[in-house]
Amino acid sequence: MRKPMIGVMGASANDGLDDGEATRLHRLADALGMAIARADCFLVTGATTGLPAMVAQAFRRQGGFALGISPAENRAEHVQRYGLPDDGADVIIYTGFGYKGRNVINIRSSDIVIIFGGATGTLNEFTIAYDEGKIIGVLEGSGGVADHMHEIIGYCAKATSGVIFFSRDPGRLLTQCYEAFSQRAE
Repeated sequence: MRKPMIGVMGASANDGLDDGEATRLHRLADALGMAIARADCFLVTGATTGLPAMVAQAFRRQGGFALGISPAENRAEHVQRYGLPDDGADVIIYTGFGYKGRNVINIRSSDIVIIFGGATGTLNEFTIAYDEGKIIGVLEGSGGVADHMHEIIGYCAKATSGVIFFSRDPGRLLTQCYEAFSQRAE
């Protein structure tokens, strides 16, 4: 079986992630990054700041390979216009598609999508994953839209071929998602 691509979608620093919230969530980000590395998966992020960057740092410290998908068309725009780091992934793909276009590529490139906190952009990524039948893991207790997913899904009332798992434990959440991926791969 091939290594799955795990997309981590969550609050960037632009989403109002204050220092207190960042400190509280840093342990969750470390645990999620290490769990993804231990599972020998690849990581996909939006080549951004905030929670996805924290996960990528922990993941890369464990020797994992991270792919960043940028909304910018090149490195200069990535850093200057969007204010994003150029060292948050092993490879960054510059799409030139802006945030919404980048979100579609993030989701389509991911076998499993983890929702970690988040605001409008993360909600957009969730709805794409939901519509496209992805395996979705929601890290409960991580704030933002992640803590409202049960309610959001209830409002959607739309059938999906995807599966959604919820857990407050990053390792358990990844295990649930990985098992679903393994079953789909059979």
